[in-house]
Parts: sequence; C-alpha cells; structure tokens
Amino acid sequence: MSLLESIRSPRDLRLLPPSELPRLAEEIREFLIDAVTRSGGHLGPNLGVVELTLALHRVFESPADRILFDTGHQSYVHKLLTGRQDFDRFKSKGGLSGYPSRAESEHDVIENSHASTVLGYADGLAKANQLQGRGDRYVVAVIGDGALTGGMAWEALNNIAEAHDRPVIIVVNDNERSYAPTIGGLANHLATLRTTQGYERFLSWGKGTLQRTPVVGGPIYDALHGAKKGFKDATAPQGMFEDLGLKYIGPIDGHDTTALESALRRARGFRGPVIVHCLTEKGRGYRPAELDEADHFHQVGAIDPITCEPLRPSSGVSWTSVFGKEMVAVGREREDVVAITAAMLAPVGLQAFSREFPDRIYDVGIAEQHAAVSAAGLATGGLHPVVAVYATFLNRAFDQVLMDCALHRCGVTFVLDRAGVTGTDGASHNGMWDLSILQVVPGLRIAAPRDADQLRAELREALDVADAPTVVRFPKAEVGPPIPAVERVGGVDVLLRTGPVGRAPEVLLVAVGTMASACLDAAALLTAEGLGATAVDPRWVKPVDPALTELAARHRLVVTVEDSGRVGGVGAAVAQALRDADLDVPTRELGIPQRFLDHAARGEILDEIGLTGPGIAAQTAAFAKAIGLVTGTTYITTDSLTSDFVGGDQHRGS
Repeated sequence: MSLLESIRSPRDLRLLPPSELPRLAEEIREFLIDAVTRSGGHLGPNLGVVELTLALHRVFESPADRILFDTGHQSYVHKLLTGRQDFDRFKSKGGLSGYPSRAESEHDVIENSHASTVLGYADGLAKANQLQGRGDRYVVAVIGDGALTGGMAWEALNNIAEAHDRPVIIVVNDNERSYAPTIGGLANHLATLRTTQGYERFLSWGKGTLQRTPVVGGPIYDALHGAKKGFKDATAPQGMFEDLGLKYIGPIDGHDTTALESALRRARGFRGPVIVHCLTEKGRGYRPAELDEADHFHQVGAIDPITCEPLRPSSGVSWTSVFGKEMVAVGREREDVVAITAAMLAPVGLQAFSREFPDRIYDVGIAEQHAAVSAAGLATGGLHPVVAVYATFLNRAFDQVLMDCALHRCGVTFVLDRAGVTGTDGASHNGMWDLSILQVVPGLRIAAPRDADQLRAELREALDVADAPTVVRFPKAEVGPPIPAVERVGGVDVLLRTGPVGRAPEVLLVAVGTMASACLDAAALLTAEGLGATAVDPRWVKPVDPALTELAARHRLVVTVEDSGRVGGVGAAVAQALRDADLDVPTRELGIPQRFLDHAARGEILDEIGLTGPGIAAQTAAFAKAIGLVTGTTYITTDSLTSDFVGGDQHRGS
C-alpha cells in the first residue's frame, strides 16, 4: 500500500513522522498528474499547494478547525487527505466535484468557486466561535491566485483586523513569484518575536514608558518604531498588512513542510488575526507545467501526460475564439473600442487583441464591480469599452451595471462567455442567471447569437449603441454550422415554417441564441405530430421586438426556449409583452429549472432538463394537447425529463 492510500483522514496524516512527508508529497503529485490529465481540471494550482495542504492538516484539526479555500479550485489535495481518492469520474456526473462540496465531506465548509469571498466567511465563522464560546477552535483561510485583487477581500480584512482576540489565520498562497524568498534563520526568528505575547507586552510597556518620559521619550519611541518598521518593510512585504493591525509571518517557503508547520503553529499560538505568507510554485513537480510561461497549466483539458496533447482534440471552433478574432477586426477599424477583463485575459479570448492593441486593454484583476464602473468612466470619456467576463461573474457587478452604466446611459458592451449551462465546473459556474437579473435594467439591450455569423453581426450592432449598455452572450461550446434565416420580420429572423401549405402554423417556437438548432429539430418532430410550427430567432432578446408579438398573434401557442433560468427570463418578458398587447395567446416558457445544477457534461444536463430537440418537442406537444390543439395520442413523451422541469410555468395571456 502506498503512503497516500494509507491516509483516510487528517488524523492518519498527523500520525506520520515528518521524515515521510516528502515521499507522501511525491505520491500526491504523481496521483494528481495521472488523474487530472485524464479528466481535465485545475492541475497547476494543486501541484503548487501539496506541502501547504499537508502542513495545514497536520497543524489544525479539521473539521473542528475550519479550513477554507479561496478559490476552491486549489482543494484537490485537501480532498485526497480527507478520504476522497476516487478520481475516476472526477468532475463528471456522479463523480467528485472540482470544488469543495458539503455533500462530499464534513471537511468542506464552503462551496466557493467565486474568488475573494473566503475572508468574509472566515470573519463570520470566527465571530460565531467567539459568541458561542468555542475559544479552542481556529478558522484558517487560504487565499491566493490573485483573489486579493478583489475588493471583498479587503473589506473583510478591515473587519478581521478589528478584533485582536479572534483567531483567524490567513494563509496567502503567493504563487506568482512576486517576492524574493527571504527565508531562513533571521526571518524565522523575527516572525517568532512578532507573534509572541511577550513581544506584544514589551511593545506596550515600551510605548507607555517612553511616551511618559519628559522631553526625550516621545522622539526616542518614534525613532525606534520608525527604524523597526523600516527594517521590516525592507526585508518582507508586510507593511500594508501590519498597517491594518494584522500580524505577519513570512515569506515562508511553501514547499518546506517543516518551515510551514513551524509558521502555522506560531500563528495558531498568537490567538489573534495573523497573515502567513507562503511562496509556492504553480505546477511544481511536473516539468511541462513548470515550463509553461502562460499559466503553468492552471487549467487543462484531458491531455496525454507525456506529450501534453489533447486526448479528445476539438474538431470545431469555440464561441470564444470567434469573439476574439472579431474583436481584433473591430479594433483595427475603430480606435475608440477598448477591452476590459477581470483576470481572464486568455479564457475570454482577448489575448490576440492585447497583443495587437496593448494600450487599449485593461486587466483589472478579480474586480468585476470595478470593471463595470471603470467601463462607465471610459464610455463617459468618449470610448466604447467591451467588458468580457464569464456570465456567472457578471452577477457580482449587477449594481454597477444598473446604477453606473444604465443610469448614466453609457455605451458599454458586456460580452458574457460561458452563458447558460457550462457543465463540469458545477453550480457556481453555470451562467444561468444573466437573462433574469438583467431584465430589470432599464434601457439595457441583450443579444443572443445563434451562430458565428450572428455573433460577429450582433457584436458590431452592440458597439454601435452609444447611449445604453448592451450585452452579447454565448455558451462554453463549439459553434455549430450557420443557421440561415428564410425571412426577417422586423428584427426577428424566421428560421423555419412547417405544416400544410395554406394553413397557419399552430406553434411559434421562440429560440434564444444557441437553442435555435434544438428548436429546428423540435419543429420537425412536431410536424410529424400534425402540428405546424414556426421557429424564430429574436436576435435581440431585450427589449422584446414588437415584430415578435405580431408573429405570436398569428399562432395558437407560443413556446419560448432559453439556455437560462425560467424565472424572470426571456420567456417571462415575451409573455408580459403579449399581455401588454392584449393578445390572449397561451405561452409556455422552457429553460433551466431554478435550482443549482450538479456537475455533469453540458450535453447531459441539457438532455436531463429537456433543452434538446426531442425534449422541446415532447413538452410542446403535451401542452398543445392540454389546450386542445392536438387530439388523440401524442408519440413524443417526456418520460426522460426531470419532474421539476416538466409542467412548469404556463401563461394563457391576460
């Protein structure tokens, strides 16, 4: 049995002699390289936190002591040490999540995979421990990978620093090689002095005694304090933390388990808020990751561990790449177009733009709120900013979209990558909220392209809007083939009409963005049931085009289909528009159930919730039968669909 296989809980780890830890660390890295290259996932960050995670679980006693990770993508080693070593279906349906999961283990406290939140949790947990008399428990917050660029982290630090008697250990996992490794005996000794109660008592005595000494006492104390602080700031980047009132230990070699355990024990002994600054190397122990200058294999798909070639090469073009190329083309034509990203330059496709226009792109770090307000300022200054973020992260900047961009009628374009179902990254990454939360923003316009041609066209249309914010959204997927329109009515593209010649189609299928292909499949199946159907793409789904209400008036049933939450989404807006137009046409909204979806492949989730051709056809046929459009037996069934999806929201006009 390997050492790793013998570790079923942190207690087993604490029983190991220190001499065995290097061997265990090597086994963990071998396991991660083998498992994550097969499944895909966040490889580089986890290779970098092996020794740090070992030290955390040897010094602290989880789950009584709360060990929190920000972001949760660096928790793979934590999973291995807490009894979860079956990675066969990692990030797949029925397998382990790629983030902490309360359903998996009592050692997983928070399921965060949105950055900069962990210090807020730590502050609250420490307060709860204090109020409930749990003075022997510790809260440990591991924060890194740029999460300290988020404003929420500094809001929390301001509160944590207020209470000198609440034990919160903040472990800064610094893997960006920003600081020289000032480690060794002197640094270790200074850290010990700074975090002992005796040293604190000496400082208090010195301050009181010297400042009571007539004439010379005050100047001597100020001079000594200034010299001490200047020396410390010169040897370690601790000044900003100590100015907040937080004790600082470090920098510590994040791959030296002895040094890490020593530092963490000192922090634990202080019994107040302490920063432990650890220097780690992303991708450590895997040569290809160490040599990758871009991001040290921050996240990989399934790859061959030797050649690093994809195991399942993509045969298509991604939506992200289409957007990235079009941004370069637009940038060459329009000098007023600038781009903003929130620490996601490559993932959102802006690398090529940044290379060609380095003075016209701004990476604000993990600070989506600032990105939106800064964009409003750029627009006010005469430019047209494009803010490219994952759809799930725009949630964090809603107030700024509403009160800064929309209220001031700023021409800002938000491009939402990974909109809709994203799949294997789980509940926190599904971009299923934007079409609902953005419906309430006055003046804002939303485009949902169905194919690459429409993405290019709608992006340019958005950039031509100078007096309101605009949104263009697309999924984490490959772009399908072009879907031509047979006609354009107003701003609405008619994609297909079926049914007997001379008879008006019974069903109007309103396809939002990439749901167009599934709606075309559904229309063909409905035709076999004797239901004529018209499939349309509104292109711009907010506001509702008046042409859509005119088309609805010619049909006996309207079914909207969107890759987003059903509550308050496009379907609800269409139903509202029909009521406002006094059209008594039954409507049915199909979309994502309003719940947090478990991790699985995008196709598996879409099939489960009925957003495929057969699923859309089955639900439409059932509803058509319920209102009397179809008599007799329908042969399209909803048996495979989840119960909380079938029979959802229905409207029958006003």
